[in-house]
Amino acid sequence: MTDTIEDLHRRMEEAAHALDFEEARRLRDRINLIRGGASGDEAARADTSGLARQQPGAMGLGTSRQRPVPPPGWKPPPKPDLMTSGSKAPRGSAPKIPPLRNDKKR
Repeated sequence: MTDTIEDLHRRMEEAAHALDFEEARRLRDRINLIRGGASGDEAARADTSGLARQQPGAMGLGTSRQRPVPPPGWKPPPKPDLMTSGSKAPRGSAPKIPPLRNDKKR
């Protein structure tokens, strides 16, 4: 099994044209292993079914951080009514205090 990269590449293209994408994937992985330094026999015996390409955008710090997931059945609270906003007194105004009674002597 001394397939050259050119032979494997030609067979990969033929498999892709024949819509045999599993064979084309297997041949592509063999080509990558040979380019990486493996011998032709090692590349033919290698199990590449578990290999997957890294997805773009999933690299760097913080990508392994888990996101919080709400419990099943949880719904967010309703948004506040816009007509009730601004019902507080303006900032800086004094509170309303009733006038004191005028008691003469106790």
